[in-house]
Amino acid sequence: MELVYAALTLHEAGKEVNEDNLQAIVDAADLEVEDTEIKALVAALEDVDIEEAMETAVAAGAAPAPSGDEGGADEADEEEEEEEEEEDTSEEDAAEGLGSMF
Repeated sequence: MELVYAALTLHEAGKEVNEDNLQAIVDAADLEVEDTEIKALVAALEDVDIEEAMETAVAAGAAPAPSGDEGGADEADEEEEEEEEEEDTSEEDAAEGLGSMF
């Protein structure tokens, strides 16, 4: 998990997420991380748009709670489920490489 935070830190700082930069953070924080873990994360994030993944995660976490309005609720629920399925698919696509790490 610390490597994911390191990658997010690099991204927020406008730095490239690569092995050397991740290793620098690992060294500075005195973490015990295998070189293979760093290589695996860099490979997993190769095709991931970190900014898009973060926006998707924030949007998913900020979804409004149901209002309890009964009028047309079934249609709204169906549309919301379809949208969530589409979001889940895009999140799965974005995190496809990360799954191989675990």
